[in-house]
Amino acid sequence: MSFATVPDLILEPMVKAALMEDLGSYGDVTTRAVIAADTTYAARLNAREDCVVSGMQIAALAFRMVDPSLEVTTRVGDGESAEKDTTLMEIKGSAASILSAERVALNYAGRLTGIATKTASFVAEAEGTTARVTCTRKTTPNMRLAEKLAVLHGGGYNHRYSLSDAILIKDNHIAAAGGVKQVLEATKRHASHMMAVEIEVDRLDQLEEVLATGGASVVLLDNMDNDQLREAVAMVNGAMKTEASGNVKLDRIKSIAATGVDYISSGALTHSARTIDLGLDF
Repeated sequence: MSFATVPDLILEPMVKAALMEDLGSYGDVTTRAVIAADTTYAARLNAREDCVVSGMQIAALAFRMVDPSLEVTTRVGDGESAEKDTTLMEIKGSAASILSAERVALNYAGRLTGIATKTASFVAEAEGTTARVTCTRKTTPNMRLAEKLAVLHGGGYNHRYSLSDAILIKDNHIAAAGGVKQVLEATKRHASHMMAVEIEVDRLDQLEEVLATGGASVVLLDNMDNDQLREAVAMVNGAMKTEASGNVKLDRIKSIAATGVDYISSGALTHSARTIDLGLDF
């Protein structure tokens, strides 16, 4: 699948911070000491295991930010599958520049490819149902945009990007405000008509109160077993979108999707993804 890219301008501050962290206060002293300034080379970014690719746009940006004269050619784009030993990207130009950008480019590409690959495995388990697999806000600080893009590349969907995107009433909000009815009534009074409202419940009697009060368009069914999820979907009967969350692992996706929920959200897509082994070979 082909994906539209986010403008580089939005990604540049994140990538620049990573490059500054890696280059330190004096740049790549090793490369400067042992590589002649006029040395040129061609490098290949290769997959060392089967994967679903993500992070190519960001890796290319890292190389170009170190040296705009580098010739970067992406061979396998974000969202595409790759087999072991496939060349994902070629970089030609100053050897010193390639080496100075290498680690940041690989850190992003390996991490994000891991998220895309894990997401794809979750999505495959839900195939044949209408359930969509989504991520959460359990992301690496300052890498949320990149990690959520990787979820999209793996075939998943995004939940909120930030606290300001939508109203999501959690159990602690309910406890602090005094109950389900109280938070929903307050939301009706204060929320913009443009703002989506989701409320979390972990018991069916709470769901009954949500349905009686109204004011939410999505209900998050937290830590419910499959029987409870099926009953909740029947109770809602299309009045709201339903989202299953909590203890969502790969081996449960198929059975959760079969309950009829609209969304399955899992923090594991981002917080527990394994970095894929990618290498830059001269």
